[in-house]
Amino acid sequence: MKKALTSVLMSSVLLASAVGCSSTSSEQQSAAGTAAPAASSKSEATPAASKEKKQLKLWFYFEGKERFDKIASLTQGYSKVDSSVEVVPEFIPFAEFKKRLSVGLAAQDLPDIVVIDNPDHAAYAAMGLFADITDKIKDWPDKDQFYEGPWKSATLNGKVYGIPLGSNNLALFYNKAMLDSAGVKPPQTWDELRDAAKKLSKGDIKGLGFSGLGNEEGTFQFLPWLLGAGATFDKVDSPQGVKAYSYLADLIKDQSVSKEVLNWTQADVMKQFAAGKIAMMVNGPWQIPELKTNAPDLQYGVALLPKGEKYASVLGGENLGVVNGKNVDDAVKFIKYVASPDVIKPFAQSFGYFPSRKDVATDKYWTEDPVLKVFNEEMQYAQPRGPHPKWPEISNALSSALQQTLTLSKTPEEAAKEAQTKINEVLK
Repeated sequence: MKKALTSVLMSSVLLASAVGCSSTSSEQQSAAGTAAPAASSKSEATPAASKEKKQLKLWFYFEGKERFDKIASLTQGYSKVDSSVEVVPEFIPFAEFKKRLSVGLAAQDLPDIVVIDNPDHAAYAAMGLFADITDKIKDWPDKDQFYEGPWKSATLNGKVYGIPLGSNNLALFYNKAMLDSAGVKPPQTWDELRDAAKKLSKGDIKGLGFSGLGNEEGTFQFLPWLLGAGATFDKVDSPQGVKAYSYLADLIKDQSVSKEVLNWTQADVMKQFAAGKIAMMVNGPWQIPELKTNAPDLQYGVALLPKGEKYASVLGGENLGVVNGKNVDDAVKFIKYVASPDVIKPFAQSFGYFPSRKDVATDKYWTEDPVLKVFNEEMQYAQPRGPHPKWPEISNALSSALQQTLTLSKTPEEAAKEAQTKINEVLK
């Protein structure tokens, strides 16, 4: 039975599209062609092995030597506090990462620790890849410092299978000049956002842009609306779920949002914003460096995603998963070290992450910068995708309904009902 379940889950994860919403994919795109060869980086960053030391392997998928060195700084730092253990980082290309995990699970050839995209954590936990470390960290006081969303992303059915490494989320970018010219203030509610988007839409310029793709990237962008309406991913045909789809359909009917959002990636949305074709956009902090490159003179601000029934955002980022094997205890010691404030704070700053820990998030680096502090505040509202072992199938149902809604090919009620039917089949 377990073998059959593993097979189904492996297929599900392998079929899932790469998460377009986390910093990972964007970074990988920007890093294309610049990645340092894994073998040479490993050779440069790995301390000389000692026969007396126990070696643990850590797999990750961040491209480029600079990022390899940042991961290596964690493993090398740990060697200074525990001389009996050497954690060896190994780069696995993102395109091969899930396949390597699935094949490794079947062949029992796995590392001891894995840096994993947070929506994938539950699926691999269900496969048996990750160890249940609930009892091993129950007396760890630091666990209470994590935000609810990131912590939840490392759990399944109340059991803990790792800890958050770093996070990001979505917020509202706005063009200051365009809003000033229209006499519009940054919207704080859904009603204000719809009104502002109407006033800012003139000719081929639209008031708002977001990604409405029919894949995980579209789901990532849709979840804040679904959660903000008061719905959950397993009750999308509720009045609250229908309201979320209806709101976005109304923005299309108002001509405040281009129908082209159906084909826009989040990078495309950023380019439209940088070119002055949209006055506001829903996007993540990984676009900030791209905005500086594409529109160095653009004056923009960032605000919380406007409030529906409640504030909401969606969680991106990575977790540290402890692989179910002979070195679980040592792996748990390592991830506790990484999560300690003195270690994770400089790492998160250098990596462009937002802290998953509330105490670290109070650092002025994230609280005084006018842009970073908004994403930092958004962390308290950011919720994970799922977590559910069959999240890719659920995500497909949500994004398919989003496309039906945005094309106006189905009513929000029809689209939500169809999505719910698909989700119910997954949840059986």
